[in-house]
Amino acid sequence: MLSASHITVRYGDREAVSDLSFTVSEGQWVMLIGPNGAGKTTLLKAIGRGVPCTGECRWEGEDLRRMAAGQVARRIGVLAQHHAVSCDYTVEEIVSLGRYAYRGGLFSGGDPDGEARIGQALALTGMEPFRHMPVRHLSGGEMQRVFLAQVFAQDPRLLLLDEPANHLDLQYQQHIFGLIRGWLGGPGRAVLSVVHDLSLARRFGTHGILMDHGRCAAQGEIGAVMTPETLSGVYGMDVYAWMRELAAPWQA
Repeated sequence: MLSASHITVRYGDREAVSDLSFTVSEGQWVMLIGPNGAGKTTLLKAIGRGVPCTGECRWEGEDLRRMAAGQVARRIGVLAQHHAVSCDYTVEEIVSLGRYAYRGGLFSGGDPDGEARIGQALALTGMEPFRHMPVRHLSGGEMQRVFLAQVFAQDPRLLLLDEPANHLDLQYQQHIFGLIRGWLGGPGRAVLSVVHDLSLARRFGTHGILMDHGRCAAQGEIGAVMTPETLSGVYGMDVYAWMRELAAPWQA
């Protein structure tokens, strides 16, 4: 589905991402993992055309940078870590923005599947009861589900997720990761996400890219990437021992 070759992102003299290549195939949930400053979010933004980069990124053989924004939006949905809502939009209005790529123009209104897709996305994320509520009245977990519903309503084939459950309570983490995994079960879909929590990455990921100072330290199936040796080499500590120590009180 997605093929990235020699992706490099520079900020002045500093390379935030250095010559990184990978692919994402149907059915995969690829986790971008690594310490703070490893370049994970920058790489995700480069793939989503949020920051300029060198190298090549192709969608099923077609150069993403040559595709119109609407074409990209029908294929790739992006869920950011933070959301700024300056107006008093309702939940339904926020979710409906996910359909812009299907309307054929600002005033055309040509989106026959739009209402159904919006309704399905609200129901899937459990936000239907909040449909007419202003988003400023929502909690952090509810707000994240609204924007996840917006991405679902967009009906893309690939999700780019930046810390989809960051700073959320445990029940919201469980709910959101479960929703994403359920969505991934549909045909022709894949996920590429930045996940800081290694336990979540190991639990939900099928594949992984371990980054270190902008470079790829390991990539492949998640179990082969998250070995004691690879993680210790990047994090500078015995990650497995630390995880076992954290889990010990729950095993009593």
